[in-house]
Parts: sequence; C-alpha cells; structure tokens
Amino acid sequence: MIRHRWRPSARALAGLALAALLALGVQLVAAPSASADPSAATWLKLRMCESSNRYTVNTGNGYYGAYQFDLPTWRSVGGQGRPDLATPAEQDYRALYLYRMRGWQPWECAGMLGLRNDSDGRSKRVPGYADSAYIGGRVPAPVPVGKPAWPGVVYAYGDCAEALKTFQLRMNAFGYGFTGTGCYYDKTRQAVLDLQRANGINDSGRLGPKTWKAAWEGKPPR
Repeated sequence: MIRHRWRPSARALAGLALAALLALGVQLVAAPSASADPSAATWLKLRMCESSNRYTVNTGNGYYGAYQFDLPTWRSVGGQGRPDLATPAEQDYRALYLYRMRGWQPWECAGMLGLRNDSDGRSKRVPGYADSAYIGGRVPAPVPVGKPAWPGVVYAYGDCAEALKTFQLRMNAFGYGFTGTGCYYDKTRQAVLDLQRANGINDSGRLGPKTWKAAWEGKPPR
C-alpha cells in the first residue's frame, strides 16, 4: 500500500516561516494604513457654512477667519496672532491640524452638514504644510455688481458653492436677508421657488439657468 506523502499547506508554510523569523529575533512591523483627509470640496462646504468662505472675517463675536476659530482653539494647534490676520494657507493648515486632533467636533457647521470623520479624524497625526496645500483656500473675489454669467451648474438642496452665495446676496435685494453662506438649504430653496413662481418657471426648487437669469432680469418674487 502506497502511503501519500504529507504536503504542507500554504498556511502551514507561512506559519513555519513566521516561527522561524521570530526564533531569529526578527521583529515584524505592520505597514501603516493609508490615511485620508477630507476633500477640498468638503472643506469648502465647511467654510461656506462657517464664514461664507471669508478668510478675513471678524464680526466681533470672538470667532475669526474662514474656519471661525476662537483664540484658545487657534493657539491649541500652534496658531499665532489672530486667525483672520493669518494667510489663507495658514488657516487651512491649522484647520487640518485641529481636524486631526479632534475630528469635526469643534465645528457646529460640521454637524449641520452631516460630516463624518474619516481615517485621519482624531488620529493625532500632526500634519505638515504640504498636507494642507490641497485645501487651496483663497480670499474669494467680490460679488459682481452686474448680472454674473450663468455658472453652468444646476444647484439643488444640500449644494454649497460660490455661485450660490452670489445668488443669495442678489436675493437680498428682495428682502430675504441672506448672510451669504453659499449653501442651499430651506431658505434658499424657498427663495428659488418664490422666484420661479413669480416668473412662470417650473417650480422644481432647483436653481437652473432660467431661475438664475430671473434673479437679475425677471419679476421680483415678492
């Protein structure tokens, strides 16, 4: 009777190799997992909600700059002076630093926007300036006086964009009282619907080219 020779499985071979390495005193170190920071678009949404993307804002309420730092929080991540006097790149860096220390918790707008921590949130990994360069913060251009060109995007509930800020500020001419967050929520949707109904546009609640044009050239909504 021929006996079948035992052949070790791949798992058994791996176990034997591991045991041999450990016997030789070789330390096995797991490779660090890939990390991820919030996208530039996510940071823009946060800035729009917090400060209308204004890096130099100081309303006198104790919160400063695009990310609305208070001074103790700013200093806790190494910030010097006042946030609104720092460059956009410096504010972006300190915001990423804070995010890696505490996640989205410090920002009230993060909860309003439904933002969730990713693998770097609260990781305690101190970033370098190169890590925050992708955020790309800059001081926004002034809102045009005349009718601005259609931005080429149909906006809907939950969107945030510079063009939405322009639309909101335009609607203040009709008494809406927007602060210019640039984010499309209930108040913006109501303004869009009012404008559409006043101008015979299908009241979809979406800000498309006809509604955009009506904001400057159509009948007032009220």
